[in-house]
Amino acid sequence: MFGFFKDKFNNLKNTAQALVGNVVEAVGSEEEFSDFVLDDMEDTLISADLGVNYASELVDNLRGQSKIKPAQVKEYLRSEFLKTLKNAGENKLNYNDGLNIYFITGVNGAGKTTLIGKLAYKFKCEGKKVLIACGDTFRAAAEEQLDIWSKRAGADIVRRDKADPASVVFEAIEKAQKDGYDVLLVDTAGRLQNKFNLMEELKKIKSVIDKKAPEALRECILVLDANTGQNGLQQAKVFTEAVNLTSVALTKLDGSAKGAIVLAVARDMKLPVKLVGVGEKMEDLREFNSEEFIEALFE
Repeated sequence: MFGFFKDKFNNLKNTAQALVGNVVEAVGSEEEFSDFVLDDMEDTLISADLGVNYASELVDNLRGQSKIKPAQVKEYLRSEFLKTLKNAGENKLNYNDGLNIYFITGVNGAGKTTLIGKLAYKFKCEGKKVLIACGDTFRAAAEEQLDIWSKRAGADIVRRDKADPASVVFEAIEKAQKDGYDVLLVDTAGRLQNKFNLMEELKKIKSVIDKKAPEALRECILVLDANTGQNGLQQAKVFTEAVNLTSVALTKLDGSAKGAIVLAVARDMKLPVKLVGVGEKMEDLREFNSEEFIEALFE
């Protein structure tokens, strides 16, 4: 049952130590949850990038109660973390018959291009006809990289250098509808230096999809680099302003000690993680599984 994350456990050991091991080491041997012990636990959780609000909530639940002892803190965290992930929503990627559009957002450097390539490969391996729309038209490297990934994945691509991103997406939707594609992956820019322009651009692209193929839009996915920690929470808030995000894809989890961002986003934004990348190979992309992730953290 716990194949993927268990096999990749060495890549989660830093997050597991920061989020679970350090807490157990700090408070597990204490007799009772005194204010001093609870403050220590809260500081440890915050330093693991769980977020101030969530860390405070977890610790406040233990104040003034007698059922849970410090020796049981590991099981307490396991239960609470799993509940948080479950409450955020289903982990399975939405997919229906007909055209399926996936709107991919995230800051430059988060791993959008690589994730799109891997996702295209995943769908191709499932026998789907896949098209990629290059909506980041002003960063030449983005288009070139996406072109390379599309060829590696065996997917088709619509790109027009320096063109209006929304017009490229419009063209891609028309092609996908006309030629019977199963999947359209829409890449977007992630230049946060000018937040207003970026948000307007994303809204325009989303508007094109809403008008041209509203029934086909399956997911608005935010790509987060696991190493960003709490910055990831701020990114989720910024991109939610522009598009109605439905889920998160977590990249670069291998070696990161900041994987707690999965829980912080689930708790604060009610966004489930649906995809996770661990490794550089085309095959190193899986649909996220809450039980597997928790099992690996608490191994």
